[in-house]
Amino acid sequence: MLYALLGIFALLFLLVSRAAAKSARPFASGFYPALGGLAALAGVNALSFFTGVSIAVNYATAAAAVLLGAPGVVLLLALRALALF
Repeated sequence: MLYALLGIFALLFLLVSRAAAKSARPFASGFYPALGGLAALAGVNALSFFTGVSIAVNYATAAAAVLLGAPGVVLLLALRALALF
């Protein structure tokens, strides 16, 4: 299971890197979405006192937030709502 998860994250990293390399500013096109994903993850956890919804911060959730950005955090919330995570 661990190797499958690592393989998925490696594939996502390669896809994001390839897309960033094709842009005129590769660092900015990869850095800002990653920063937005971390901010969204921090925002969800900061508001968990009011909403009752939190996402545990570990390597998998941080990797999903960095590699997928804010949509990755929304995916984690959807998985949490479906009780799969």
